[in-house]
Amino acid sequence: MKEPSNEPAIRLVMQPKFTNPDGDIFGGVILSMIDEAAAVEAQRQAHHRYVTVAMDSIQFHLPVHVGDIVSLWCRTVEVGRSSLKIHIDVLAHPRCSDDEKKVTEATVTMVAIDEQRRAVPVF
Repeated sequence: MKEPSNEPAIRLVMQPKFTNPDGDIFGGVILSMIDEAAAVEAQRQAHHRYVTVAMDSIQFHLPVHVGDIVSLWCRTVEVGRSSLKIHIDVLAHPRCSDDEKKVTEATVTMVAIDEQRRAVPVF
């Protein structure tokens, strides 16, 4: 297992098209980013095709707003025969502040698969 990266898996500025009627970023947008970040981390660990099999836990701590720079930091916390369990911290940096806060965290399980979609060993 590789050490955690010193860079976020994804960093993106939140746009108005991502908002719900109350002006906050949709939780589903954050979930999609979490899924993508887990795939990036899985690829960083070992080059396979991966599928998401579980989002084991997700906690939304704070809302995300238009203009926030959202960074997703990943670390692989468990390696199984054909799976990786990846923890993701989602941090938001408001555009008018030097403050960065954890807004969401999740744990995702990814499974390595072959061309026939059968599980294969990660390493």
